[in-house]
Amino acid sequence: MSIAAIDRELDLARNEGPVRDIVIPPCPELLTALRHEVSQGDPDPQKIARIAASDVAMAASLLRIANSPLYARSRPADTVAQAVAMLGAGPTIGILTCFLTRNAIRIQSPLIEHFWETSTRRALAMGFIARQLYGVDADVAHTCGLFCHVGIPIMLLGVKGYSGTLAEALARQDRSFTQTENAAHKTDHAVVGALVAKTWRLPAMTVVAVRLHHDFTVLGDTRFPAQARTLVAMDLVAEYLVARHEGVLRHREWEQHGSACLAHLNVAAEEVESWVDALYPQFESVALA
Repeated sequence: MSIAAIDRELDLARNEGPVRDIVIPPCPELLTALRHEVSQGDPDPQKIARIAASDVAMAASLLRIANSPLYARSRPADTVAQAVAMLGAGPTIGILTCFLTRNAIRIQSPLIEHFWETSTRRALAMGFIARQLYGVDADVAHTCGLFCHVGIPIMLLGVKGYSGTLAEALARQDRSFTQTENAAHKTDHAVVGALVAKTWRLPAMTVVAVRLHHDFTVLGDTRFPAQARTLVAMDLVAEYLVARHEGVLRHREWEQHGSACLAHLNVAAEEVESWVDALYPQFESVALA
């Protein structure tokens, strides 16, 4: 399946397939403005600060994170502009993207009580991994990590019976998560998540990586851009890092495909273990935010 084929698949699913009746919330206007600023290549901190300050709750969240123990500055940030200056443009964009996405997709379910915490940690891990590798855009990686599982709450909101499917998918060991979803609904959260990313006009590589993030056969498939395949490999490493932090003792996909992903990234297992400790303060800060 090529990129063009993925694009056709998503259009078909949206127009005629099993997800045609799913309501995908519109991309928040502030996120559109933020992504536009990112697309300029050298984001202006003053413009980012103005976007952040235009929503009181988002500004408060940014200030709370900037003044959290993770950064331990001698002087607290008193204004949004100061928070942006302290954090830097890249981390600020990541924090604002997480906030806006979470508030656009509101759902209460005990099945995903900690969904956004885990998604934020995955995004942080993806950004961190990108900075350890050569030629990987940390912003694209962070966004990909945040959106990989965004199809799950969308399906909970719009697909009848999905809560039962989700519980089953989390429990089953004899087949994959997406196989359980497809058996019940003829689609899965990777397809729906990619549709959200496409509808929100996120970078093309993000759309492709979200669609493929459970398909590790693509690692050696040169029909796909190297960046997309790298993001798929990075996502599983990020999943493993988050699972370790959250006390998950067994990670089925990591056991099956972890070595292939590490080989693709040319990263040693010992290096990944050091990342567990390096990411601990960032992961802990998520609960505080």
